[in-house]
Amino acid sequence: MDIIDKNLLMLLQEDTKKTTKELSLKLNLSVTAVYERIKKLEREGVIEKYVALLNRNKIEKGFVVFCHIKLLQHSKDFLTKFESEVVKLDEVLECFHVSGDYDYILKVCVKNMEAYREFMVTKLTNLNHIGSTHSTFMIGQVKNSTAFVL
Repeated sequence: MDIIDKNLLMLLQEDTKKTTKELSLKLNLSVTAVYERIKKLEREGVIEKYVALLNRNKIEKGFVVFCHIKLLQHSKDFLTKFESEVVKLDEVLECFHVSGDYDYILKVCVKNMEAYREFMVTKLTNLNHIGSTHSTFMIGQVKNSTAFVL
């Protein structure tokens, strides 16, 4: 990956709706060269997919909770089973297997506290192998970025 690819990726992270013509003008390349570079980056898996980023408040998912999970055991079976179940929960946007006092941290987005309680009671606590949970509620967002600096 050369400096042109890196600049192209930075531009695409800002706005993927830019046309190849707009990108070509910013990069001082032909439209065809930009198109071919994008296709190469897609083939190589550098660009995984294109998505629309939604405003969670406008879709009634503005209540953000970081839920720390401790499993009963750390066996491969327990980890695999928990992971296969948690990925099916629509309210969970992100799940990280972490070191430290807890085994997993989930980012959960729901409408409000009542919706979170319902999620905990009917879905999360019904998953197998959970020993304990600890919830931390977001007060405000200081930084939220999807862009990597290259």
